[in-house]
Amino acid sequence: MELDAYQRGALRTAAPRDKKNELLHLVLGLVGESGEVAEKFKKWVRDADSDESRIDRADIAKELGDVLWYAAVLADYLDLSLDDIATTNLAKLASRQGRGVLGGSGDNR
Repeated sequence: MELDAYQRGALRTAAPRDKKNELLHLVLGLVGESGEVAEKFKKWVRDADSDESRIDRADIAKELGDVLWYAAVLADYLDLSLDDIATTNLAKLASRQGRGVLGGSGDNR
């Protein structure tokens, strides 16, 4: 599936843009779902001694799907295409790798 196609599909279940506080809702939803991914891994460290064979990949995939949904709808709210975001991100990372600054810090390296 192409990212823009996913984005269009995600919008079928999104609230209208003009709903009160929708931008804040989307930002907090993205952060919250990302936190749920982190929480799953926290429990994996605590309860499974970080044994990679015990990662519940199906459960993580569900949470990552929620992260993707919020990212897609938030991007649309801001009139951004997921395809464009992905293309730009890969170009940025390739540039950093080529310049030997992939592992550095700061956005503008």
